[in-house]
Amino acid sequence: MKVVGIKELKNKLSEYVKLAKAGEVVLVTDRGDVVAELRAPTPWKDPMMENPRFAEAVRQGLITPRKIPPGTELNLEHDGPRIPFEQLMRELDESREDRF
Repeated sequence: MKVVGIKELKNKLSEYVKLAKAGEVVLVTDRGDVVAELRAPTPWKDPMMENPRFAEAVRQGLITPRKIPPGTELNLEHDGPRIPFEQLMRELDESREDRF
């Protein structure tokens, strides 16, 4: 594990990226405090990509694979619509008046 200050990292970025690519973890410090880690990405293989039809659809650009690993809990709570549906439709109609 290497430790490097921000200034040195900026000046020798390519060198530290090569270290990270080789598997080394580089801790980035700012005034002695660790503020970031530079490391090679962890491989994540989507099991859906093993399905040839799915993989072909992704290759063709017909669908986009998910960006988060399977099993990640999602918080999809929302507090409802910001404006009533009727108001939204009225404003939409008003904005389209010049098109008729």
